[in-house]
Amino acid sequence: MRGFISVEEAARLVKDGDTISSEGFLNSMFPEDLFTALENRFLTTGSPRNLTVYMGGGKGDYWGGKGLNHLAHEGLIGRVVGSHWGVCRKLEQMIAEHKVAAYNLPQGVMGLLFRAQAAGQPGVITPVGLETYIDPRVEDGSKVNLLSTEELVRVMTIDGQDYLYYKTQPVNVAFLRGTTADEHGNISIEKEALNLDTFPIALAAKNSGGLVVFQVERIAAAGSLHPRSVKVPGAIVDYVVVGRPEYHQQTLTYSYNPAYTGEIRVPLAEEDTVNAAPALDERRVIQRRAAMELEGREGLLNLGIGISDGVLTAARELGISHKLISTIESGVIGGRPARDLDFGAAINPEAIIDMVDMFAIYNGGGLNTAVLGMGQADRAGNVNVTKFSARSPGAGGFIDISQGAKKVIFTGTFTASELEVEVGGGRLRIIKEGKIRKLVDQVEQISFSGHYASKYGKEVVYVTERAVFRLLDGQMVLTEIAPGVDLERDVLGQMGFVPVVSPDLRFMDEKLFR
Repeated sequence: MRGFISVEEAARLVKDGDTISSEGFLNSMFPEDLFTALENRFLTTGSPRNLTVYMGGGKGDYWGGKGLNHLAHEGLIGRVVGSHWGVCRKLEQMIAEHKVAAYNLPQGVMGLLFRAQAAGQPGVITPVGLETYIDPRVEDGSKVNLLSTEELVRVMTIDGQDYLYYKTQPVNVAFLRGTTADEHGNISIEKEALNLDTFPIALAAKNSGGLVVFQVERIAAAGSLHPRSVKVPGAIVDYVVVGRPEYHQQTLTYSYNPAYTGEIRVPLAEEDTVNAAPALDERRVIQRRAAMELEGREGLLNLGIGISDGVLTAARELGISHKLISTIESGVIGGRPARDLDFGAAINPEAIIDMVDMFAIYNGGGLNTAVLGMGQADRAGNVNVTKFSARSPGAGGFIDISQGAKKVIFTGTFTASELEVEVGGGRLRIIKEGKIRKLVDQVEQISFSGHYASKYGKEVVYVTERAVFRLLDGQMVLTEIAPGVDLERDVLGQMGFVPVVSPDLRFMDEKLFR
């Protein structure tokens, strides 16, 4: 290690045109102090300029000023290569307004790219992304806007099988975060909720000839860290900064929650308080019906953010019996997934592994069931979660997860924007229909390919508050409707296509609406 420096000195290490990488999941593991200093330097001096941001998961607080929102200034960045920016809305707005070139890649692939760059490999070959918008045969590769002109993805055929080839790229500066650094620069992460891809990013930068800078909470004497607790060895760390406490929160909610790290296990009663069941509304109906799809299943489970993250609560409420083990793409296995602003962490986790390794489990076929959100779905069973008019929040781990899981349960309301329903007495009543149809003739962008899923025999279910569909022989088949709704008016009349209606069409279980 070269030494300990201030955040201002660290910010001055970044040069015009550099590629900068970091890590974070919302606020977990994000070096807030380093990026605050980098933003302040630009606003004060106009430098550095034209940076490339090369990142994995989403880092931010939506419309606030945290995470990659710090970099959302014209001139500061010129190019973004990453998986998700929906939680850093200021950056997303710049992308939508064509003020910065942007390329959207699957989150698991980003981890593999860091690892490949570290190993001196030219790229990553994987089936992840085939027949989605990433595939150049479907759309213009990973390019998000008019400024995106580079070819980062291409199709390769090996032994008669198609794959996507993703190019690696050097990293000039890595701004990362840990808990403790000893005097030799060894980094431990004992108070962090996640590992993420901290080590692969650090090594990618180091082996690119770049700089590795860590923001930590405290300094320890040389030799005082147990070798097993060292996440990143000092041999690949250049500089260490001691961050201010207010810029070193564990998550957006907590300065430090020991139940997220495994330091303590909180009692079950406290867990239930944290993840209390929501009110009886359309979201809860969807969560309950999706939970019924878990009955009797075993293996690994992944829950997405939003409606999906309440499905385990609904399963407990309904007494659904399963042997599924909850996982989060951030690297958490077991425990109760945290929700909302702490998504990515878990209460009482059984294990926390690197994110790139979690995606290796998923992409290799180790994920039994996934419950994910659904922005749009069409007659072929394609799902869109990545593009809605000018908005392009990014795929995150959606493509890896939905493509890798043996069974996928998509969840979402039937329509959006001002939808009002009444739930009770075993029935559903539409008070006011939403303005936006989500079941459309053709999705705006293919984030999940119904054709690809059908080709490999994947079980796919689409759950809404008033109807359930299944993907059968490459078509959306209506199998259930809610008691209380009119099939023609409330279901078929609110769709952009006419689905196949199962001859065994039945009502959803009345207990979902009580």
